[in-house]
Order: sequence, then structure tokens, then C-alpha cells
Amino acid sequence: MRRLVAATFFLVIFLGTGPIKAEVVNFYAWGGSPQVNSYLRWAQQELKAEGIEFRHNKVADVSEVVKQIISGHSNADIIWINGENFHALKDTNALLPIVDDINATQHINPELNWQTDFGEPVNGLEVPWGVGQFNLIARPGVFGTETVSAEELMRAAQEYKGRISYPKPPEFHGTTFLKSLLLSLYPERRSVFQQPVQSINAQELTQPLWDYLDKLHPLLWQQGDNFPSSAGEQVSYLANGQLMIAVSFNPNDDQTLVNQGRLPAGVKRHTLSDHAITNTHYLAIPKTAKSVEKAKQIIEFMLSSEAQLRKADTNRWGDPSVLKPELLHTKESSRQRELLPATDDFHVSWQSYLEQEWSARYQ
Repeated sequence: MRRLVAATFFLVIFLGTGPIKAEVVNFYAWGGSPQVNSYLRWAQQELKAEGIEFRHNKVADVSEVVKQIISGHSNADIIWINGENFHALKDTNALLPIVDDINATQHINPELNWQTDFGEPVNGLEVPWGVGQFNLIARPGVFGTETVSAEELMRAAQEYKGRISYPKPPEFHGTTFLKSLLLSLYPERRSVFQQPVQSINAQELTQPLWDYLDKLHPLLWQQGDNFPSSAGEQVSYLANGQLMIAVSFNPNDDQTLVNQGRLPAGVKRHTLSDHAITNTHYLAIPKTAKSVEKAKQIIEFMLSSEAQLRKADTNRWGDPSVLKPELLHTKESSRQRELLPATDDFHVSWQSYLEQEWSARYQ
């Protein structure tokens, strides 16, 4: 009888405890890039060893998650954002102040302009994760120089009629294409685009852009009646020869896409205008998050030199590191390229203005 009681006690203890269940942390991020998704699968395995189940919830447009967070109907613990989505969450007081709680922020490259996001102060509500720089990827010989002006793009469209295009706004690569053309048309007035669009005469300022596009569109792929739906689709058209150029917000994509066999060797990287529109992308924690401490632990991991170096590897994602260069003095880091000449992204109010004006004219 005594043995039976002991065995029963053992079974209750054994069955009652079982293996420790990892805490789930829901991360919401754009899922449209194979190399980004692959990187996050690696992070998932690394974090699993720390007792965290890091769950990448792939979305086509993060703005939908932003709406759910604002309405209180989201299970997001971490979200990958910048620009309009950050502004929407900041305006509704939906984000936790986290920068002071993340030790790794002391290692952020001081030359990185991350304290403002599309002209809006970050105020400790998001932590920089990577750097985006808008650039063109072209087949050899399309452009003669690293920087491409609006006039040179027009000449290429005339020479390669029907084989030039850009993603359809409001897809953000397409909207940034419009911004880069504006910079090329107004190289001496770059600072005006840091101001809210309501504070200047935007109609007068943008008229040369619409005049330019009126001339450019008949020369484009499908005569400008249709556009690639995304940068990824445009890369596919560049790969199969339908198009001569693609666009990217990753300054290393000309190498990573070749390394991955998605583009032929020899493609060249160019900036549209004399500087690349540059912004930072961030990680943030909503106030509605259920696993706040684990989410902070994940952000510390994402900012570790190990994770940042792997992210910057052009055989993988190729997204530039946000850490001080002296922290990355390794064999791997020596292969990293310098960033393109940079200019800040436009004030966030230009985003919807350009998208609405473009749609009114060309849709």
C-alpha cells in the first residue's frame, strides 16, 4: 500500500509539471521578403534556447496591425515599423517608452539619424533595428554613373522604351521613387521636404514632378497603364529581362539578390538623385503587449553584434547594422559596404499627399 501511494505521488508530480513551456512572444512584421523571413527563422531558433517562443506573424501591410493595436484588438508584443505607422501609434499613445530599458541602445552608431522617424521625434518609443536606403538596381550599361538624375532616367526610358517602370504607389517603394524624382528636380531645396506638406505650397512645388511623369509614362512598361505591384515583382521582371531596372530600400540588395541567384551577376547599384533617401526601421512594443519583458529581451538580442552581423551578411538579408562600427570588427564585418550618400526621408505628411495626387492623375 505504501508503495502504491508513493508511485501515485510520483505520477502526479511528473504529469503535473511536465516540460517547461516556452513563453510565446508575438512579433508582427512584413512577410514579403524570403531573406527577411529566413533571418527571423534563425532568430527563432536562437531565442528558443533562451526559453522564448518567438513567433513571426507575417503580414502584407503592417498598417493593418497598427489599426488593430489602436482599437485594442491585437496580440502583438513587438511590431516592426517606421514612418506613417509609427506616427499613427505615437499619436494614439499606443506604444511603451522602451529605449531607456534596452541596454544595447548605448551601442547605436551615433552617426545614425534615428532620433527622428520621418520628421517625428522618436521620444524613446522605438528602437532602431536597421537602415533603409532607396536605390536603383540596373542591368549593366543602362546608366553611366552611380547617381542618376531625372533627366538621365528619361533618357534611359527613351533608349529602353517599354522596359523601365516603378512600383505602383501607394506601395512605399513607388512613393519613394516619386520623392527621389522631386529631390532630383529640386536639388537645392532639399530641406523644404522636411517640412509638413500643409506648411508650404505643395501644389506649386510638385507641378514639375507631374509634368515630368506625363512625359515619362508613355515610355514605360505597358505605356504606364500598369505598374509592378511591389519591388519584389519588379525584381522578378528585372531577372527575366522584361525590365532594365528595379528599386530597393536595401543598399546591399544588388549583392544579396545576386548571391541568392535571384538576379544575374553584373547588375549595378545607383541612387536616383545625388543622395539616397535614407530612413531607419524600428522595433516597438505596444502598450497592449502581454509579454513585455520577453519582448525587451528579444530586442536586446536583435541588437547584439551577433544578430546585427548576421543581418548585414549579403549572403543572407544584407540589411545594414545600426551598431557602432568598432563593435563589428570581425572578418565578417570587413566585407560590409559603406552606406550610400544619404539624405533624410521626407516629413511623413508627404507620404499620403503624393500618393493621393498620383492616384488622382494616373488611376
